[in-house]
This record gives sequence, C-alpha cells and structure tokens, in this order.
Amino acid sequence: MTPGRGPLQAIIERCGLSLTPAQYDQLWAYHRMLRAANAELNLTRIHNFENMVLKHYVDSLLVLKFEELPSPLIDMGSGPGLPGVPLKIARPDVEMILAEPRGARAEFLREVVGRLKLDAVDVFAGKVGAKFPRAVSGVITRAVASIPETLDRVAQCLVPGGRMLFMKGPDCDAEIAEAKGSHARSFKLAADHSYTIPGTPHARRLVVYERLEGVGEGAAVSLTRAPHGFVREVSSEANPTLKHCRELLTGRGIRKHGQALLAGARTIAEVLARYPDQAEAWITDTKGEPPPMDRLLWLRMADPLFKELDVSGTRAPLLQVRLPEFAEWNDDASWPEGCTLFVPFQDPENVGAVIRSAAAFGAARVVLLREAAHPFHPKSARAAGPALFQVPLCYGPSIQDLATRQVPLIALDTEGPELSSEPFPERFGLVTGVEGPGLPDHLRSGQRRRIAIAPHVESLNAATAAAIALYAHRSERDRI
Repeated sequence: MTPGRGPLQAIIERCGLSLTPAQYDQLWAYHRMLRAANAELNLTRIHNFENMVLKHYVDSLLVLKFEELPSPLIDMGSGPGLPGVPLKIARPDVEMILAEPRGARAEFLREVVGRLKLDAVDVFAGKVGAKFPRAVSGVITRAVASIPETLDRVAQCLVPGGRMLFMKGPDCDAEIAEAKGSHARSFKLAADHSYTIPGTPHARRLVVYERLEGVGEGAAVSLTRAPHGFVREVSSEANPTLKHCRELLTGRGIRKHGQALLAGARTIAEVLARYPDQAEAWITDTKGEPPPMDRLLWLRMADPLFKELDVSGTRAPLLQVRLPEFAEWNDDASWPEGCTLFVPFQDPENVGAVIRSAAAFGAARVVLLREAAHPFHPKSARAAGPALFQVPLCYGPSIQDLATRQVPLIALDTEGPELSSEPFPERFGLVTGVEGPGLPDHLRSGQRRRIAIAPHVESLNAATAAAIALYAHRSERDRI
C-alpha cells in the first residue's frame, strides 16, 4: 500500500475507528515526522506503512473502545509518542504527559507537540517513579516492565481512584496473579479486556488497575487525601521528592526536568491567576497554608528541608511550575516585527532583569544565547517574576557565532553612534556583550549604538543598557 493521508484514514476506519479530518491531518503529520526521524533516533523497528498504522496508531486508539481516558494522564515510557500522541490527537481535552527518559527521544516529542500544535501536553524527560513531581489521575504504558514492578513505580504519583492502564500481550496471567498477591491492599484489578487488532492475528490485552485509598504493602506511597487535595509529607534528607526539588535550584536540573521553583508571594499569586496551567505543586514548611488551588499537589516539607529550598529567604510558599515551551531560534525563519533581544548574560539576576524589561517594553522575543544563565534559575526567576511567561523565550547559539542575514543586528557598544542617531528598523536584533569580556570582534565591526552617559562613568550594567535601548525603541514606536 502506498503511504498517504488517505490510506492512513482508510486503514483506521476499516478497524472501526473514526477521527475528524483535522485529527487525520495531525496523525499523518505525526507519521511523517516519525518516519523522518527514525533513521537517526531508531524510534521504531516497523517500517512497512500498513503495519505502522495497525501496530502503532490503531493499537493505541483501540484503548478508547474500552476505557475513558483519565486526565491528567501519563504516557509512561512514551518512546516516540506511543500511545500518547495518537490518544491526545483523538482526545484533545485530556491533559497528557509524555514521559520519556531518553533525551533525544524527549526532544523529538517536544518537536511533535510544537509542530502538531497540541495543547495541554507536557514532555517529561525522565523516568516515572518516586521522583515524579505531581499527582495524576491516570498512567498508561506499552512498556515491557511487569505489572507489579510498574505498580510500584506509579504508586507515588497516582492518586486514590486513579487508573493504571497496561497495554499488554495475551500472556500476562502470571503478572496479574503476582500483583494480586503483592499489591491487593493498594491496587485492585478494575478491568481486563482481551481483543485483537482488526484484520490481523495480533492478540492484545488492556489490563486496568485502580489505586485504592489506603496505603498497603508493596507500595511506597506518601500521598494522603486532605479536604484541599493531596499532600505529600517530606521529612527525610533521602526523600526522592526533596532530591528532585534540590535539582530545580540549578540550571542543569531545570533543563533536565523542564520544571522550576518560583518564590515571592506577589509573583506566585500572579502566575496562579494568569498562568494556572503552568503550576504543578505548592511547597511549604510544616506550618504553611494549603494551596489556593485544589488540583495542586501540596509538598509539606520538614522545616529545615523547606529552608534549604527557600534560597531567597522569603519564608513564604514556593510554587513548582512547568516551563513554557522554548523555541530554537533560526535566522532563516520568519522574523517578528519589532525587537528580538539576544541575551548572553551569565549572571542569573541580569537575565531575569532584562527579561522583565523585555516584557515591559514589548520586545517581540528574547533569545537566550549559549552563554546565558537559565532564565528560571531561582535568582533569575526572582528578578523576572511573571515576565518569564509574558515574553516568548528561545534558545540561540553562542554569541561568538551570532550573525543575522535577514535583518540588521545592532550591538550596544560604548564606541558606536548614539542610540537615537537614526530610527530603529522595523525588524531587528539587539545584542549586548557578556559581562566582563563584552562584545566579540565580529559584532564590533557591525552596526552599533551607544547610550550616552557621564564621562567619568566607565560603562552601564549590561542589563540596564539593554533596558534603556528597549525603552527607546518602545518610545519611538509609540510616536509613530
């Protein structure tokens, strides 16, 4: 069969399933991305078009014939996005978390989510287990781990009443029997559906477990139900949740998990009011107030442990958030109207301050160069506040390699023409030097502007200089 959007639809409908035209378009686009990336990433060993549709997409979608999807739902060990991406396409109202520990595959999933414009989808680049930071209503997996082993792994994050969906082969009776003996006090077998993929001899089994209220043997669960939601008590230095939160105090940990900690009562209140979908957990000491939103997991830390996380010394609750999507800057792509600000600052406070200025003065986007500190580092986040969610953020190259062909790139330099010497272009890039070393030589030889200051002052703080330039551009634009 010749691959194509029409044949894909025909195979799916032959199996008794139906999607909207727009959903078929998304699934076909996903198929093309999967095929294009497969040679490099080894995403699937199935290459025949009809077999891919049957064994990947139909197999995923058949779940919907037997079970309603809980939300939020983790696709555990998602790999190339199976079954999570087809299920999300078919059920766009379900909040989906694609959990995949292999970095290259997680990056592919982020590209899929962006290209297909899938809303309410998070890519978690890690393993689901004791370190998973939030409570969910469901988990689904096609992974090969045994049922008892998987129940142990999801016990920390699956709420009472939540459902664990196993997509298995027909021969899993021994695993079910083992789980009955080891997990009877914490999980009950809720459903066991046997079926075949239509038109094929491939036998499948959908085994569903429901998480019980009590905490029993064989499940290291620390979630408890309270009137305001779910609480996880954290009292040990060795607690995996504490270790996870500690990692979110570093740029490396933030990049690894796609999450960050926010501090400051005003910042947190505004993020919860304007960007509630980004919030995942509420963190306090033992005397802290419960979260203002029922769906937030409450991490109640022993006082010394909370003090360790409260690096700003606010003594107020912290908010764990999911990072917004970061696009990859590409000079060949379309440039937005206005100023694109390139940021190389290594000081997190400077990064946060300039992002706040970019939001205040209407920059089109901020491109974080390779030298830059992570914008969600605690010091940067403290300086930026809610502006972190208000201006598009992109990743870019090193300042040593920065160049633009489509639009002018203006460097702020003490030896360039004065800032107001000529109007700003309709579209342009603005860049300042790294603290200390300043601008590389190739940027000194291009377009430059300077900010006039008193002669006895050597230079301005780089973040301040960028803020002044952004203000000047905004003022000029407002006068037009």
